[in-house]
Amino acid sequence: MTRALLIVLDSVGIGGAPDAAAFGDAGADTLGHIAEACAAGRGDRASLRAGPLRLPHLAGLGLGLAAQGASGRMPPGLAPAGPIAGAHGHAVESAEGKDTVSGHWEIAGVPVDFSWGHFSATRPAFPPDLVQALIAEAGLPGILGDCHASGTAIIDELGAEHVRTAKPICYTSVDSVFQIAAHEEAFGLDRLHALCTIARRLCDPYRIGRVIARPFVGDETSGFTRTANRRDYAVPPPADTLLDRLDAAGRPVVSVGKIGDIFAHRATGREVKPGGNDACLTAALDALAGLPDGGFVFANLVEFDTEYGHRRDVPGYAAALERFDARIPEIRAALGPGDLCLVTADHGNDPTWTGTDHTREQVPVLLFGPDVTPGPLGRMGFAAIGQRIAEHLGLAEGLAGAGPVA
Repeated sequence: MTRALLIVLDSVGIGGAPDAAAFGDAGADTLGHIAEACAAGRGDRASLRAGPLRLPHLAGLGLGLAAQGASGRMPPGLAPAGPIAGAHGHAVESAEGKDTVSGHWEIAGVPVDFSWGHFSATRPAFPPDLVQALIAEAGLPGILGDCHASGTAIIDELGAEHVRTAKPICYTSVDSVFQIAAHEEAFGLDRLHALCTIARRLCDPYRIGRVIARPFVGDETSGFTRTANRRDYAVPPPADTLLDRLDAAGRPVVSVGKIGDIFAHRATGREVKPGGNDACLTAALDALAGLPDGGFVFANLVEFDTEYGHRRDVPGYAAALERFDARIPEIRAALGPGDLCLVTADHGNDPTWTGTDHTREQVPVLLFGPDVTPGPLGRMGFAAIGQRIAEHLGLAEGLAGAGPVA
C-alpha cells in the first residue's frame, strides 16, 4: 500500500519563526511554554491533569528534537527515552501571515504571495459600506460587535442582547477574517449560514480570507456555548494545490474536519466533519481503513486552537496534547506497509502569550510509518510538507514553493 495520512495539529507551534519579531511574536513558543508551565505546576488542573507534560509517543517520534531544532532548546519532558521511531524536522512559512488559510494552502503547495486584507483595530472595525450592504441584503435589524474580539468573550458579552434583538454578533481579529456569531435556535443555523454566504461575497473586494459562522446555544442564565456547527467560507486557492493534483490523477481523497472549508470545497473529495479532536482523528483512521492504494486523508484537529490556544488555557491545551499522544500507537497500528503518516501544524497559538491571537511560529514535521527511515530532516518550507506527500503518492509534478529553507 502507498497511502498517506496528513494530520494538522491546529496551532501547535514549536518556537518563533525567524521573522516572528515583525509580528510581535519574538519569543512565542506554543509547545515549549506549555511544557515549561506544566513543569512549574502552572499546567495543573485537578479535574483535568497535573504534573509535567507527558508526550512519550510524540517524543519517541522526534517532537522534542524538532522543537529543539526550531527554538534552540528541548522542552521539559520531551527528550526521547530511546531510539527515535520517525523522521523529524521543523518548517517555516513563507507567506506574510499567521492564519489558518495561509498555513494550509502553503502546506498543500500554494504559498500566499499576496497580502490579505484586514479590518481596523478601531471600533467600529468594519467599513460602513460593508455593514450597510450586509444589513440591507440580509434583512437584518442591525449588527452587534463591529470590533476586534475574542469569540467566547464577545458571546458572553453580547449573547443576551443578540437573542433579544436578532442582531448577529460580527467581529474580527488580527487575521483576515469576518466572523458572525448567532444563536442556533433563536436566530437559526440555516439563517446564519445564508448570512455568511452574503458576507463572503461582500468581503471579496476587501481581500478577506475567511468568513466564519460561529453558532452558539444557551441562555443568559446558564451561559452561552459555541457548538461544533462552525463553518468557514474561504476564498478558493489561487493555483492548483496538492488536492487538485490528486483529483486530476483520479486519487481518492478524504478531508476531515475543516479541511473542506479551508480549500473552499475544491478537490477535497469526501468530506467528513465531526466535532472535536478525538472524533476527527477517529474519522481519519476510519477513512484510512477503507482507503485504496494511492489515497490520501487530510485531517485538521482544530480544538488545540479554538478551545485552548485562543482561550489561553494552558492546562486544557496540555491535556489535549496528552490525549493526542495517547492515540499515536493506534495511528501507527493503522499504517500498513508503504503507508505514510505526517503530523504537522499550520501556525502557533501560544496560550502563555499576550492577547488571544495566533503566534508566528515554526511547526513540527513528524513522518512515520513501516517504511520510514528515522532521523533528522532539518528545516524546510511549509510547501515541502505537501511535496513529501506528493512524492510518496507518486505524483509526476512537484509542488510550487517546495524547496528547502536554508
